Parts: sequence; structure tokens; C-alpha cells
Amino acid sequence: MQALVTTDWLAEQLGSRDLVVFDATKYLPNEPKDGRTEFRLARIPGARYFDIDEVADPDTDLPHMVPTPGRFAKLMNSLGVSNAARVVFYDQKGLASAARGWWLMGLFGHDDAAVLDGGLPKWLREGRATEHGDPPSDAPSDAPPRAPSGSYVGAASGSALGAPSGPSAAAFRPDFRAARLRGIGDVLGNVTTRAELVLDARAAGRFTGATPEPRAGMRSGHIPGSASLPYTDLLNADGTFRAPEALRARFAAAGADGTRTPVTSCGSGVTACILTLGLRLAGLPEGAVYDGSWTEWGGRTDTPVETN
Repeated sequence: MQALVTTDWLAEQLGSRDLVVFDATKYLPNEPKDGRTEFRLARIPGARYFDIDEVADPDTDLPHMVPTPGRFAKLMNSLGVSNAARVVFYDQKGLASAARGWWLMGLFGHDDAAVLDGGLPKWLREGRATEHGDPPSDAPSDAPPRAPSGSYVGAASGSALGAPSGPSAAAFRPDFRAARLRGIGDVLGNVTTRAELVLDARAAGRFTGATPEPRAGMRSGHIPGSASLPYTDLLNADGTFRAPEALRARFAAAGADGTRTPVTSCGSGVTACILTLGLRLAGLPEGAVYDGSWTEWGGRTDTPVETN
């Protein structure tokens, strides 16, 4: 399975026993919506909710930091994901938070994961089936296919209406890939060495400090030596990813030409994963994600900040 899948592909695959579909929506603190509430109002048939704040380290005050391998495995087991599963993530805004789920799967050794190009908005524009209401409790993964929950609205020709039953019963066993992750110590050291290229996925105004951060009390600006590459620059007007050659041009303009390992950053480690996915699609080295991102860096008083 490719790292990016189309709505046509997903519509054909719905109902497959080895397929798990997740809504991984995360709204910013200044957005008056709740991902789980919206999930109950409309979702792709059979989808489950992937809560970025729960698939995280509970022992830190930073938002949705990477969990331990043991916690990740336990949560994947509870969500019906085995090492044999194909996992597709989407979000309600198009391409904003789904890539975080994709990146986490790869971080813990599961490469059979993808992001739905254009997300739920594209699915809805095409008139494809949705369901709403409370999803059923996850059935055991070796159970027979279950009836979908809620009610269906619309259906494009060829759309599957049956909810997937989940992959074959097996525990999820993680294979943690530490090289794909950076901590604040790594990034602080890189301010001096500039051995790696930090790419900032936030909007340009937040990078320069002209626009206040959505989290109250947070300093404005950027990590010294980092380059601004808003994640929206990688997307077409309809919220889908640009073609690989266009992605390569945008990365090159930001200094990412493959000569230095890229480290992606953003507000809290979510849209940074869009840049990492974009690097994959562009055929460039993926590098790593700075998990704490600006929430950690800008929330401290002992980290250098540039504005311009």
C-alpha cells in the first residue's frame, strides 16, 4: 500500500477484513470544534476514531507526545490493529492531522499505513456514503463482519456500505525506530551545528512572529536556523497533495534538497508530519519529527527564538 491513497481506492477496499480506517482529526485550541463529536455526526463507513491525545504519553504536560512502545502496542490492540492490518487515516479538515497517525505507525515499525488524499471533505464532495451516530464497540478482530452502525447518507456508485470487521486476531508488536524522532536536546544542539535542516510547517505569520500563537502565553517566532515551509504550500486548492515534482520544487525552495537530514516541526508535532509525508511523496529523505515542536520550544524561557 502506498503512503497516500485516493478516495476511489478506499471506496473499493471498504469491507476488507484486513483494513482499518481511522478518523484522526485534531482541532487547534482556537478552533471551536471537537473531533470526536464531529466524528459522530459524519464519518466514512466503518471508521474508528484515533484520538491523538490518547495515543500519546500521559506523563507529560506537553500535548500528544509520542507514547512508549508498550503503551502504543496496548492502544493499537484495543483499537483492533494487528501487524497484519492495512491502516488508513483521514481527517475532517482534509489534510491536517491524519498524517500524524500515519507517522506514528511508521515510528513503531508498521509500514502498511496510508493517508487518504483530500480526507473527509473530498469524500463528501464526491457524494460517497457516510454514517453517523455512536459507533459500535469494537468486535473481536476474528469475529464475522458486523452490520454498520448509525445511518447512511448518500452513496456513490461502487461505494461499499459494509463496515470492515478488522484484521485477523493478533497482537500488535511495535518495532520502535528512534532515528525518526527528535527531542529538544537534539534540536538545541543543531542550533549550533546546523547539521540538520529544521522545516517549520506553521503558517508564515507564526514563523516570523507577526501572528500570535493559538496557545495562550506562547512566545512567537521560530527556532534559529529553521526554514519556513507552511504545510498548506504542499497542497492543491482542493486539499489534496501536489504532484511529486511540485513538492520537490517547494522543498528545494526551503533548502531541502537531500543534502541535509530534514527535521520537521510545527505547533505541536501534528502538521509537521504532513511535511514528512510530503518528503516521502517527493522521493526525498524523510528525516525525523521534532515531537515537542513550538509548544515545547516556545513555551520555555531557555531556548533561543528568532523573529523576522
